Amino acid sequence: MSVTKTLALVLACVMVLTIQGTTPAQNTPQDYLDTHNAARSAVGVADIEWNSTLQAYAEDYANERRGSCSGTHSGGPYGENLYWAPTQSFTAIDAVNLWVDEKQYYDYPSNTCSKDCGHYTQVIWRDTTQVGCARADCDNGELIIICSYSPPGNVPGQWPY
Repeated sequence: MSVTKTLALVLACVMVLTIQGTTPAQNTPQDYLDTHNAARSAVGVADIEWNSTLQAYAEDYANERRGSCSGTHSGGPYGENLYWAPTQSFTAIDAVNLWVDEKQYYDYPSNTCSKDCGHYTQVIWRDTTQVGCARADCDNGELIIICSYSPPGNVPGQWPY
């Protein structure tokens, strides 16, 4: 094999390993926290912390959803955001950014949403101090990501911050 072909093969292998290595690294607790806390900082709300009990709750529920991969809320004691994706290549950062993108629909003076923005208000809810998240690769190739929050947000009649 020529030197050029060998170098091309090595480069191709490095690229494949790099691409395969990026998705798992973008689903760490710190990825969830950093993205949440950037949104919270933008409105002057204190950072939240990772909570392993909330993570375990989110993991249990995400694993329950693997068969159907539906976005049905757990109905549990925590605040909750769900993210569904048609493929398993989406990341924690993608999920939280999707929720934060709902900011455009939230009007602070009237504390109303012109479209759904409850995911966003949960992310930035001032009284929420802890989060735990999990993802599950569903049997059909889809993905579900769940974040659980304590104390829960979106209390009717209250402003998020």
